[in-house]
Amino acid sequence: MTDDELAAELIERARAASERAYAPYSNYFVGCAVWAGGAIYHGANVENVSFGAVLCAERAAIAAAVIDGARQIDVLALFTHSSPPAAPCGLCRQTLQEFAPDPHRVRVLMANAAGEREETTLAELLPRGFRRADLEGGRR
Repeated sequence: MTDDELAAELIERARAASERAYAPYSNYFVGCAVWAGGAIYHGANVENVSFGAVLCAERAAIAAAVIDGARQIDVLALFTHSSPPAAPCGLCRQTLQEFAPDPHRVRVLMANAAGEREETTLAELLPRGFRRADLEGGRR
């Protein structure tokens, strides 16, 4: 599969996942698909009346990948109805960082129902993300 074919497949899977989102409070439906370990995993946002308990689509997809044994995310596609296409929130960016050995190589695709599409890298979205190595420098 070429990079363009993979991107198209991930965006389509993210779009399909957004249709299964549970968003009765915000009515903001988000779908995500990640390419990790040679497989595609998807997730959708799951809201809760206690807003702190909301699960973002990105973290749901990453959790599915981790449960299946993947430990490295290579590409993430996010689908919303926002224009321009929405980027992952800060918590999701940090979660991606955990599974990105090289944030400069993790592609982040953002697409919407209007056909708009943007692409960036995790390093551009989270320039100084907190990493495991940072823990070592902070210990006494």
